[in-house]
Amino acid sequence: MSNQLLVNLPILFDKPTGIATYAANLFPHLKSLNPTLLISSIAAQHFPLASEFTSYPIPGNLTPAQGTKGHFRRLVWTQFQLPDIYQNLKSSLLFSPIPEAPLYTNCRYVVTVHDLIPLRFPKKFSPLIPYFRYYIPQVLYQAQHIICDSKATASDIIDFYNIPASKITPILLGYNSNNFGKLGVGSGEWGEKNRKKKCPYFLYLGRHDPYKNIHRLIDAFAAMANCRDYELWIAGSADSRYTPILQTKVYELGLKNQVKFLDYVTYGELPIIINAAIALVFPSLWEGFGLPVLEAMACGTPVITSNLSSLPEVTGDAAILINPYNTGEITAAMEAIARDNNLRSRLSHLSLARASQFSWEKTGKATREILAKYI
Repeated sequence: MSNQLLVNLPILFDKPTGIATYAANLFPHLKSLNPTLLISSIAAQHFPLASEFTSYPIPGNLTPAQGTKGHFRRLVWTQFQLPDIYQNLKSSLLFSPIPEAPLYTNCRYVVTVHDLIPLRFPKKFSPLIPYFRYYIPQVLYQAQHIICDSKATASDIIDFYNIPASKITPILLGYNSNNFGKLGVGSGEWGEKNRKKKCPYFLYLGRHDPYKNIHRLIDAFAAMANCRDYELWIAGSADSRYTPILQTKVYELGLKNQVKFLDYVTYGELPIIINAAIALVFPSLWEGFGLPVLEAMACGTPVITSNLSSLPEVTGDAAILINPYNTGEITAAMEAIARDNNLRSRLSHLSLARASQFSWEKTGKATREILAKYI
């Protein structure tokens, strides 16, 4: 069959984080385009909807779960194997939910860019630097079109790579309303434990990279006048490069009984710990979108987040926006949440109303319309 769309899904695996969550929630909404999914048999087992599509099996060792080796194998596979698959299936367009595609071939493609954080916050000797400086711009120059998660990311693509705005379409992300919503007090094990302890907690959700600004969050929590009456829960996979530094800071501040490192939290547990939190505090220095913020708002949990990058696009007027470089502002926002029931109630209502404007269906429809233009 000609005029066929290929959807490239090598990044799907059993513990999805942001980009894999995007890809997994998007592909069901592309069904009317009759795509063929490039997906490993292992990944397909974790995404039941994949069985409703035509699929072409690809290696299962190309995912973020394999770290740098998986990334390198995926780039080699993309460059040298993917063009043959494209030709053999007589495809006319490849859609990649990450900015990776075969260079200098006859493959026509549309890609999604989530953020350019490695260029904004470069780390010495990181392999991501040449990847973002030399590989990604070539992918974007040769793309038919570029989708991105926000106006902030679109601006970065224009500023860093000098790509014309006419080639870029920002499409905001969504959330799974079957998983994220307002629950009753004390729902599940996490909420029940919190209710019994009667110790309200602030929640951070995400990676432990320095640009996520957790070190200032811990300082801000320590500076709260009544901080001994609260806990700070830090949810997200431990990282041997950064987590020990954060844990040392917690010990030095005498907060080891109040700051909890939860490690990776499963998809099913996320809405439970979000609902039971007094607020999500997400003071990231930059985000391409900020899924935890939207997921917290969908649960009616008050949000404190940064006034930079995409985050104001996501929250509108439904959150307390702070300068993430100003620890005092973070502290003041947390204290306001802690003492003011009316503020918490108002933010909860605003959050639910704001979140209702987002859905994967909307994201999928807008993406489908872009792809249909190029098939």
